[in-house]
Amino acid sequence: MRNRSMITAAMVAAGALFALPALAYDGQTCKAPGNCWEPKPGFPEKVAGTKYDPKHDPKEVGKQAESIKLMEERNRKRIENAKKTGKFEYDVSKISAN
Repeated sequence: MRNRSMITAAMVAAGALFALPALAYDGQTCKAPGNCWEPKPGFPEKVAGTKYDPKHDPKEVGKQAESIKLMEERNRKRIENAKKTGKFEYDVSKISAN
């Protein structure tokens, strides 16, 4: 029983240690209502054009949009088929073209 209370006390102490950085933010330096973001010390105010800019490739970003478009088309076919037949078929290749 003693070990359990020691472990609990250690976990509480560790949690308090990790919560300290959150206590440093006071939320009082907002530029506008709801806009309280501030860069960490040593980082630029704006990320664009700095060494921290991720420089996303538009082709790579477009891949996700295309993937989502194809997913929505498959889901449309599944739902349409389920409404016609009353049975849901996951595999779109098994759905007839009719």
